[in-house]
Formats: sequence, C-alpha cells, structure tokens
Amino acid sequence: MTLSSIVTIGKDSEIQQLAMTVSENVFAADDTAEALDVVTRVNPDLILFDHWFSQNEIDAFMTQADGLTDTHVVIVGNGSGDEQTAGQFKEIGAHYLNGKQDYHRLPNIVKQIKQNIPASSTDKVEIPFFVNDLAATVGMVGQSQATRQTLKMIDTVAASQCNPILVIGPTGTGKEVVARAIHQQRHPDRPFVAVNCAALTSNLLESELFGHVKGSFTSADREKTGLLEMAENGSIFLDEISEMPLELQAKLLRVIQEKTFRKVGGTKEIACKATIIASSNRSLKQEAQAHRFREDLYHRLSIFPIVLSPLSSPQRCEDIPLLAEYFLKTSTISPDKSKTIKSITKLALKALAEHDWSGNVRELRNVMERAIMLESTDKIGLSSIVIDPEQPRSFFTETIEQAVKDFSLAKAEQELIARVLRETNFQKTKAAKLLGISRATLYAKVKQHNIDAEGNTESAVEATTEASASEPAAVA
Repeated sequence: MTLSSIVTIGKDSEIQQLAMTVSENVFAADDTAEALDVVTRVNPDLILFDHWFSQNEIDAFMTQADGLTDTHVVIVGNGSGDEQTAGQFKEIGAHYLNGKQDYHRLPNIVKQIKQNIPASSTDKVEIPFFVNDLAATVGMVGQSQATRQTLKMIDTVAASQCNPILVIGPTGTGKEVVARAIHQQRHPDRPFVAVNCAALTSNLLESELFGHVKGSFTSADREKTGLLEMAENGSIFLDEISEMPLELQAKLLRVIQEKTFRKVGGTKEIACKATIIASSNRSLKQEAQAHRFREDLYHRLSIFPIVLSPLSSPQRCEDIPLLAEYFLKTSTISPDKSKTIKSITKLALKALAEHDWSGNVRELRNVMERAIMLESTDKIGLSSIVIDPEQPRSFFTETIEQAVKDFSLAKAEQELIARVLRETNFQKTKAAKLLGISRATLYAKVKQHNIDAEGNTESAVEATTEASASEPAAVA
C-alpha cells in the first residue's frame, strides 16, 4: 500500500530512501521554511521529518502549517528516544519512529493513513504499568518510589528463610497482593491458602486453621483438614491478624515456635511446613501496648515487617493515574464498553489525583468502574468521576453548572478556552492537555472564538449579535 505523495524535511538521504519505499512521489525540503512552500503547493499525504530537527522546530512548523494542510506527520528519531519522547510527539498529533529499528512500522502507518485513522490511535505508547515481571505476575501496578521499595523488600524477604512474615498497611493498599508476590518468589508451585481472621468467630477460625477430628464438638460429624495442613510446603496468609481472638493468638504463637499443631480434639502432632504470612491494617505494636494483641506474638511476627504506603502519600501518589489507566484497560464491569472507552481526560485524572483516597487502591478501582458504567463517550470525563455515590449532587456537577450558568454553549466554550490559555501563559500544548483536546483542535477553537494573544474574547456569535443590533430596523 503506497501514498500518492510525501514531503521529507531534512538533508538525510536515508529518510528520503525510506519515503520512497511507500511512495513514488517524494518531494525533499532542506528546512521547514522550504517545506512550508512545498506543502502549500503539493498538499502531500505525509510529511517525514529526519532526526536533526528539535521538538521546538517541529512544533513551530506544525503551528505554521496549521490550516494549510491536514496531512499526517512522522518524526524519525535517532534511536535514543523513549516512551516519553513518543508521547510528546503523539500529543501534537504526530507519529514517531525511534530510529532504524522502527522503520518497519512505516508501512503500517501508511495503511492507517489510507484508512483515515488518526495518529493518536495508531502510535499508542505502551503504558509501563509494572516495575518488573514479578509485579506483572501478581498485578502490582505502580512505578512510584513506594512501589519500588515494596518490591525490593519482597525480593529481600522472599530470598531469605524468614518465617513468619508481617505485612502492614491501611485498608485497600494491597496487602494480599504483596503476600502473593512473596509466595510467587518463594513457593511458585506450592499452594497459597488465605483466610480472613476478621470474618470468622473464634471457634470457626480455630477449626478452619487447625482442622478438627470427628466428634470433637457437637456438629463435628466428620474429620476436617485445617488450612495450615492444606498449605503444605506453600504459604498461608492470615489477613487482618489483629482481629484474631487472644486465646487463638496463643495457639498460633505455639505453631510459630514449635512448627507443629494439633487438630481441635486431636492428640497427633502435625508438622507445619508452610510460610506464615500475616497482615494487619493496624499497628500491631500499638495494639500490643493497648493489650489487644499479644506482645510476644507481635515480636515473633515483626522480624522483617513490610509496611505499605497509602495511595495519598507523597511516595505513592504518582501511581494514581497509572492505576486509573490500568483499571480502565482491565475492567470487565461493562464488557460492551471495553473497546469503546479508550482513555481518561486530563481534568478527570486531575480530579483523581487530588482526592485523598481513604480506601486506597480498592476505592480507586470502585470509582473507575463506576466511571466506566456512567461514561457514554470514548473518554472517561470529569462528569463520570463520582467519588461519593451517596451524595445527591456531586461537586463536579455543581462546578460545571455554575461555570456555564447564563451562557450559551458557544460562550461557555469560549470563556473556558480563554481562561485556560491565560492560566498556562498561552502554552498551547499544556492548555490542550488540560482541556482534554488535541492541539490542532485548540487552534481551530481559538480561531473560531477570536481569542487574541492577551486572552481577550469576542466570539463570532457575539460579533454577529452586535452587528445585527447596530443595523437600522427595516421599514415596511
């Protein structure tokens, strides 16, 4: 599949040869000034920049060419670019080839141009959700300092013989994910057994953990294998161990010390070979000081505690947009929308970043799934971000309604764009990001609404209205 014409900008003959592989009509321009003249005359299907041009030069060219042509632009890098570089060019509506290793992608771009598919959907930059393969295996999303530190601690404890292991963190921070990561490192082919200590009464929890023999109590009509035994040489995860009754804590302490246990009503000693991983959303040290948790058990557990940061902490908050994107891409709550909703607007991400997330990752997942259910377009917008679903009216609804009160839709759009431009000192790329639109769309809106370099506005609608008002009324 070929294009009818391509303009190459730069003196690299290799780029001209690359262009010839997808078009017979290649026009060469040495610099952007010459290129503007060629583009005006030829109106090519594609403009190809070589790697000698800076981003500012390319940005300036696209600004000057805006309105002259709607052709696609491909920037060829020198091979040292990264995902951030690709993302920056994508934001201004250009495709990016990171040197020779990406030359093979040009025919695909040509195919998409022929099908009239925009650059934003063809040059998707893979979002690096995970720090490493282990994080990907257990679904630990994040690139923050806190996430990296947690993974480092997981590696350290998993490589040791530390047993038991304690994981501490607020509700929703991913304590079970950490437990599974430790298990994956230490016992990848062994059982992982989890029990919530807060969900069962003392008697039921004891029976679940240790098992029981037939006839040990009224309803024990058969022998039961406990979770400690079921875990075998793998791991048992005791979630919210702070909720375990004190009398049962004493029995668990014996298991940790002696590496054996007995079934309820039994006399046979059974070896405990599993790694015991416990978690708590409270400080066990403080619980022990308040006599709500056994101090001796606390000291046995806290050999190498892994402490998780809340999502709102400075060390973790940068993971919020990454988690939001991940939940958007992996949610199955509305299967019919999985292919239609592609991204999240900048304003929506800003709202997510500013929330304190008392429920941490779990709360963020709920908000994103709610947004997916509410959204009717291809982008999660601010109006779909409902933090508190029990409030009759949300903050964003009131804000938007107040902003457009007494305005027509055109007037509201005009004022919003002008305000954002003023606040960003007319940095159009930044303004377009905040508005959730492409830079090309922003330029078109600026022209449409007659917004000048000082941020003053006089929309076409107002101009027409004023002109009409000044005309004398027709006399019959």
